Amino acid sequence: MSIKSAYIHIPFCVKICTYCDFNKYFIQNQPVDEYLDCLIKEMYFDSPQTLNTMFVGGGTPTALNMNQLEKLLKAIQRQFNILGEYTFEANPDELTEEKIKLLKAYGVNRLSMGVQTFDESLLKILGRTHESKDIYRAVAYAKKYDIPSISLDLMYHLPTQTIEQFDSSLDEALSLDIDHISSYGLILEPQTQFYNLYRKGKLVLPSDTLGADMYHLLMDKMKSSSMHQYEISNFAKEGHESEHNKVYWRNESYYGFGAGASGYLNGCRYTNVKPVNHYIKHITNNQKPVLEKTYPSLDEKMEEEMFLGLRMNQGVNKKTFYQKYHRHLDTLYQNEIHQLMKKGWIINTPEYIALSDEGRIVGNEVFEAFIKL
Repeated sequence: MSIKSAYIHIPFCVKICTYCDFNKYFIQNQPVDEYLDCLIKEMYFDSPQTLNTMFVGGGTPTALNMNQLEKLLKAIQRQFNILGEYTFEANPDELTEEKIKLLKAYGVNRLSMGVQTFDESLLKILGRTHESKDIYRAVAYAKKYDIPSISLDLMYHLPTQTIEQFDSSLDEALSLDIDHISSYGLILEPQTQFYNLYRKGKLVLPSDTLGADMYHLLMDKMKSSSMHQYEISNFAKEGHESEHNKVYWRNESYYGFGAGASGYLNGCRYTNVKPVNHYIKHITNNQKPVLEKTYPSLDEKMEEEMFLGLRMNQGVNKKTFYQKYHRHLDTLYQNEIHQLMKKGWIINTPEYIALSDEGRIVGNEVFEAFIKL
């Protein structure tokens, strides 16, 4: 099978955010250079590859200093011929002019900035290191050096957040005339500061009703903008949809490199060891750093195809589903489709099944309908 996408994980951050449950570590006193050497070695376990998409995430890749960043970029350039989208995640305050010039020089053509909100009080609650002025500066530099695609992440349903605050952040983001917005409601994940505070009764979230109102506002605001919605949480100008994320939503294969990274190769889902020192030990001993492998059954693959594919506005294509699994979607999920259509949560055409606008509000309930316990 030809693998056309790869994810690289940089598990270091200048500060640990209160809501984040990704595999990340405070960068101070971490063996960053040793980690990069091992990451590069893991990438080199296979022969050089031609890819359609590359995504470097974290953690925060821009937490690396200039020398470390260039070392990583050179290694990626040697090992991969990236034909299409090449994304780096970034924090606005770390995205200096020098770093943007460097990323541009090595072919990075998409920046995904972790903005989350333009509201200063909410930025402090989230534990972010940037201020709103840093967002404007970073976007200006990215445009100065002709980065072809700029994406901002925004969050809603945050502690103390009002719908007016979210509305204002959306307006500010759109005023920057960027190319893509990802906007997610806060989910309390175990092993985060927010989760621990919530369990102790020290964190109050907006009501679920207000969270739904914020999502309705998001969809309405985007409909009147230059962006179109193409996935539950993602909006883009024409030609700027995230091609890498579509690989995940289409249930296609991809490499995963780095501590805690996940991949999907030849029907096997795998996850690398998470602790940096364990990862380094594996690579130093010339071992692949895989912690866990799972081989989804046919039923599990079809379930994944449904709940991942339904995230996209174009939904799940019935012809493609049959080509991959030799099952007719309408027959296989006849009862589920009937019940969801009665609720008005899905659209069923001869070509595809997709979420309705109301279905996006209750997306998780729709997805669960296709998971047979």
